[in-house]
Amino acid sequence: MKPIRLGVNVDHVATLRNARGGAHPCPVRAAELAMSAGADGVTAHLREDRRHIRDDDMRRLKDEIPLPLNFEMAATAEMIRIATDIRPHACCLVPENRLERTTEGGLDVAGNLPALTDAVAALKAAGARVSLFIDPDPRQIEAARAAGAPVIEIHTGTYQQACDATTNARISRELQLIRDGAARAAALGLEVHAGHGLNFHNVQPVAAIPEIVELNIGHFLVGEALFMGLAESVKEMKRLMQDARTGGLY
Repeated sequence: MKPIRLGVNVDHVATLRNARGGAHPCPVRAAELAMSAGADGVTAHLREDRRHIRDDDMRRLKDEIPLPLNFEMAATAEMIRIATDIRPHACCLVPENRLERTTEGGLDVAGNLPALTDAVAALKAAGARVSLFIDPDPRQIEAARAAGAPVIEIHTGTYQQACDATTNARISRELQLIRDGAARAAALGLEVHAGHGLNFHNVQPVAAIPEIVELNIGHFLVGEALFMGLAESVKEMKRLMQDARTGGLY
């Protein structure tokens, strides 16, 4: 079975910094800690309203952290220009609603295929590995391939909501949708990632899906860092992921 990578999202270290102003806590320092704990990459979302990560954070993460940087972004002219200038390892195109607290679902690639095809082409030309953040919907998976993206990231937020509701039938249904979506995407030649709402309690069934090669996790790890430290929360997440991957109990 392929190994699985952990990308640590440092957005909400920046959220805490911005709540008070100033420079502390620093998301770049958080990325350094995550790297020391075994993270395979760093993810950060530069939003239009700069509610957490700021432009300088992205530049510092690219320049100072020797891990792949995954630049989450909306497919806007401004963000494409910034990403083309910074040249991160990867760009993940996500939907963005100014009033949302966090990303609420996957991109409608099928409904916005021409614009997303152009965005994917521009970012690929700048040397980025491009992924599209989508729900595990066959129509959206097919559209992601048509748009020219080599990678999809499956939105696992609905699965997380099912886990929080503790309804076993709903959990099984949502997990099967992720399994089916991952298998379909891999059969089309796409690399498969997943993320959103994953935590110590629900990550292993997703990490055990053989087609998924990367999980991107942030809010939970930053929140759990208040109790056990960021490095320890990253180490525990990686342990759970690797145990699931190698057939450990969950």
